[in-house]
Amino acid sequence: MKETTATLLDIRLLAQGYQVLTFDAPEIASQAQPGQFVHVQVPTLEPSRLRRPFSIYDADPVSGKLYVLYKVVGFGTQRLSTLPTGTSMQILGPIGKPFPLNPSGTPYLVGGGYGVAPLWFLATRLPRKGVLFVGGRTAADILETERFKTLGWEVRVATQDGSLGVSGLVTAPLDEALAENPSAELYACGPDGMLKAVGERAIQHGIKGWLSLDKHMVCGIGACLACVQKIRKEGTGDERLARVCVDGPVFESREIVW
Repeated sequence: MKETTATLLDIRLLAQGYQVLTFDAPEIASQAQPGQFVHVQVPTLEPSRLRRPFSIYDADPVSGKLYVLYKVVGFGTQRLSTLPTGTSMQILGPIGKPFPLNPSGTPYLVGGGYGVAPLWFLATRLPRKGVLFVGGRTAADILETERFKTLGWEVRVATQDGSLGVSGLVTAPLDEALAENPSAELYACGPDGMLKAVGERAIQHGIKGWLSLDKHMVCGIGACLACVQKIRKEGTGDERLARVCVDGPVFESREIVW
């Protein structure tokens, strides 16, 4: 983990409300692993100086480029979306425990909305192809499916309003796939309700389920204890508090106490 001055190279509109930022950040890009995140100081936000955490969407160690996919949801991300290219920004990263890259079965990636961001990075690094299950409220929340297909991944989509893919939650096509192939290994990022449901299915099927938690963070380095999560201590079942920023954000489903 390093604090570095990065240059904003590009802001690309991905879909309505969703954008991809490209940074020149070679020190971070050379070390980044899928599932890790960066803590970004948004310039000119004097009323709110706290950094913003963002999952790493992609990283190219050769060019030094670092990519972040996010949704414009508040004051900080709104300001971020209007910055001119060439802006210098302070970024801390890469932070956190990444996804493991040695699945024992077919990798099933489960993403909710912009939770697909770290799953793209993961899909490019896993040694075998699998299935992406992606869900959202509407078709506008379904991101980057064509890129996954181009990479060789099967894609199954669910939307709550039925505007794309099957109608309902993303767990519906996941359940169908697990009935066909229960020897998968699950990787998920999205809202807590979805993560809990995916974790429950991993436990029910006796398979691994790697869940990337999203918590409010202040410092990003484990000092402030603002992002604690109750987990079970491996081997004993005793419960303890873990810091999502440095002990996670990726946890195995059996570890998490919901």
